[in-house]
Amino acid sequence: MSYSHNTFPSISKDKILGWTDTVDEIAISLSEKLIEIRRHLHMYPEPSGEEIQTTKYLAEALQETGCPLRIGEDGRGVLVDCQDATPDIPFVAFRGDMDALWIQEMDGPEYKSRVDEVMHACGHDAHSACAVGTAMVLAEMANKKSFPWPVNWRGILQPSEEVSTGAREMIERGALEDVKAIFSLHMDPSHTMGTICVKEGAFSAACDEFSISLTGEGGHGARPHQTIDPIAAGALIISALYQQIPRLLDAQDTSVITVGQFSAGHSPNVIPETAEIKGTFRTLSPTNRDLVKQHVVNLVNGIAQTTGCRVEIDFPVGCPGVTNDSTLTQILRDAASSFPEGLTIRELNRSSMGGEDFAEYQQLVPGTMFRLGCHPANGCTTLHSPHFDIDERSLVLGVRMLAKAVILRSCPEFHYES
Repeated sequence: MSYSHNTFPSISKDKILGWTDTVDEIAISLSEKLIEIRRHLHMYPEPSGEEIQTTKYLAEALQETGCPLRIGEDGRGVLVDCQDATPDIPFVAFRGDMDALWIQEMDGPEYKSRVDEVMHACGHDAHSACAVGTAMVLAEMANKKSFPWPVNWRGILQPSEEVSTGAREMIERGALEDVKAIFSLHMDPSHTMGTICVKEGAFSAACDEFSISLTGEGGHGARPHQTIDPIAAGALIISALYQQIPRLLDAQDTSVITVGQFSAGHSPNVIPETAEIKGTFRTLSPTNRDLVKQHVVNLVNGIAQTTGCRVEIDFPVGCPGVTNDSTLTQILRDAASSFPEGLTIRELNRSSMGGEDFAEYQQLVPGTMFRLGCHPANGCTTLHSPHFDIDERSLVLGVRMLAKAVILRSCPEFHYES
């Protein structure tokens, strides 16, 4: 549903007049630059852990702000700071992620990926462009002394979101030092350009990977009774996970478990010695996250005992779910309400089962994320699709939203009941 609200009700009108228009004017003047940045990143994507050239390109773009930059020791990830206010005022941060996916782009436009089997299919090229654009707007506001009150801000350009390790890397590098709040956005091709989607509380699921290694005794396919078949054991495990995990939780609680890899053997007439299963499970509460994890362990160990296979189970990567702060989410609504052309503010009534390591920042400071409508001309409405693209007019809207949210949260007179 759409949301209607009086813009910035807690701030006197004389402090509102002018600066929101200034944000809009600067951001709109950057429209072509934002598209240029996004298309360059789209043409030269780098997967998680390899974002060195992406980092260099974004750092060069951020140098235009004149603000101090910090690049990760391994050449991945950028922090950009601006202390317009006195040092004792905390920062308000915003994050853009930069890694691409191992997907071959299909039927792409002239700026389609130049890298085989790698593409920006989740909009991280757009997220980075929006973060750079936000830094440019805020830096120009500081240079022109256009802020209505003191603003200290930090931009976080993060690698490795897709493997849920990048946020922790940036936190270890000081991304949240002296930060009091953080904002982010995610492109959403299922909504049209001009739509902002918000939700308080649970916004996305906790996502955990699991890896199960099975070791049996290999042998001839004609004599399975002389072997311990890890493929047969693996098939039982997959079937049990799919049948039992949904029945573990209350039917009104959402969880999803998916096996994405099952690897074993090299020959059709040989029972192999080993097999490996990899997948993910997603939950919307810490309690259910723990329950599912323990139940996966119990099921795997029970089948191992029944079949005689030796098993090792590991949970190599996991991140909590995004939980949006109510005060910061209200700031997003008010920022969206300031657009003179009008935006559709849509309240989401369901959480996404996708994972997002923005949640790692929220473990330490209040944060909120919104979805930015970007339904493309090619009609693709699915993230992680080889046909993914965006309506690039949405980029400037993302910049205007982030910049206004940062300025609003910095206001000493701005108060909402959480």
